[in-house]
Amino acid sequence: MNYTIKKTSWKEDKQALSQIRKNVFIEEQNVPEALEWDEFDDKCIHILITQNTSPVACGRIKPDGHIGRMAVLKEHRRAGIGTAILNELLESAKQNKNTKVYLHAQTSAIAFYEKLGFNISSEEFMDANIPHRTMEKRLNSTTMK
Repeated sequence: MNYTIKKTSWKEDKQALSQIRKNVFIEEQNVPEALEWDEFDDKCIHILITQNTSPVACGRIKPDGHIGRMAVLKEHRRAGIGTAILNELLESAKQNKNTKVYLHAQTSAIAFYEKLGFNISSEEFMDANIPHRTMEKRLNSTTMK
């Protein structure tokens, strides 16, 4: 499959980004809509992945290195898209001179993040009625640009 990865902003691609998140989080995972939207989208770097111009996946990173809102439409999972998003977000963190990144992983996704070098750093907690754990990754300063 042919995918396009784009580093973007909320202002530029709000419609595509919000549609993916609505499909995955609100409709599929039953996250209350009020919990999905926050004041941070305008301040984040977003990654948008499309296939033939159709939005299929997204993720964001806050200036402090908090990765979140990673979502891949169900029919595009297990194709390496999540890894591609995460790699782009990690590159953005390095460009932003972050020395560490962190995220709140759904417990079902912990193994995915561990394969990519993240370590669990909290006990389990509930967020939007879904069990999560905080995970973090130190960024190698020698690879920073």
